[in-house]
Amino acid sequence: MDITERFLNYTKFDTQSAEDSQSVPSTKKQLAFAEYLAKELENEGLEDVEMDDKGYIYATLKSNMKGKVPTIGFISHYDTSPDCSGANINARIVKGYDGGDIVLSEGIVSSPKKFPELLNHVGEDLIVTDGHTLLGADDKAGIAEIVQAMCYLRDHKEIKHGDIRVAFNPDEEIGMGAHHFDVEKFGCEWAYTMDGGDLGELEFENFNAAGAKVTIKGVSVHPGYAKGKMVNANRLAAEFAAMIPADETPEATEGYQGFYHLTGINANIEEATLSYIIRDHDRKRFEERKAFMADCARRMNEKYGEGTCTADVNDQYYNMKEKIDPNMHVIDLVLKAMQECGIPPRVQPIRGGTDGAQLSFKGLPCPNIFAGGVNFHGPYEFVSIQVMEKAMDVIIRICQLTAEYND
Repeated sequence: MDITERFLNYTKFDTQSAEDSQSVPSTKKQLAFAEYLAKELENEGLEDVEMDDKGYIYATLKSNMKGKVPTIGFISHYDTSPDCSGANINARIVKGYDGGDIVLSEGIVSSPKKFPELLNHVGEDLIVTDGHTLLGADDKAGIAEIVQAMCYLRDHKEIKHGDIRVAFNPDEEIGMGAHHFDVEKFGCEWAYTMDGGDLGELEFENFNAAGAKVTIKGVSVHPGYAKGKMVNANRLAAEFAAMIPADETPEATEGYQGFYHLTGINANIEEATLSYIIRDHDRKRFEERKAFMADCARRMNEKYGEGTCTADVNDQYYNMKEKIDPNMHVIDLVLKAMQECGIPPRVQPIRGGTDGAQLSFKGLPCPNIFAGGVNFHGPYEFVSIQVMEKAMDVIIRICQLTAEYND
């Protein structure tokens, strides 16, 4: 089975996760794919294949060397985003993309005028959707690349490597992927998530992240008799939102710039809740942002009375750079592997987070490598077959270089 067939098989499974679920995994349908994937790993000859009751899969490609070699790992998530349907995906291959518009279905066109990143893949074979679902390259492309690389190493015993661990998990898209990941069981000195974007991406810096829930208490009175009595939580919610700097929102920032992002409002006269996420690469500035949110609530209480406004701020994850900096050999190996595979590295900060960020703080240094998908979480998502193959080559070379690194 080649990497294309493997990936297309994976897209047939609807593995969409759900943010409002309390179960693990968040949707039962993820387990159907997990069971298929665990069986596939067994059939491909990997050892120690295990799937726990939460859908986390672990397996090993055993060392073909004598002596001690660092055990490393490769990780991808199999859930797809709640932002767009992942059911009944109709993927097709655009052979030798010519740089023009791609008609996904009637009235739905993927055009380089809107998505100029398409032009980076002229002449390549692109896997696209029919315009009604996402594709699932985030992150089933990563899974296909890891499994295919393990099969290649299995069949090419002349390539020396130590124990290689692989793991596949649910619920990354809702920020829960690493929560139940058993780092001790995984047993690696370091690992890589194959969950990045286009060719050459390498990420070992991500946002520090927090969530904030702002609650505003109002007083409901008939509007005809409201003077001096009503406290309109709707209006106070708008006032609170206006306190957040307009130039420090996602739509006004890029690169290393952090932001406050209002993700939802639920309001009536008596009570309003505002949901925010807070992001910044710099830890000091991150702490200042959280303090600013609390200060906004304090100022509302000074104006309208104590207890009117509360801001409940909770950390979500931190910048993995803290944990990668003392382990830069993990990055050096990737850079060398890319160079030897003829891939120009594109080192950049993640304006988001990955499972690798949380895993790094659980003791497993875990930067993020490109998997090839572009335009994630929507119907214009695509992946280049040639880029998936190059990602597979990078995995293989990392395994080989890790064995040489230990010599």
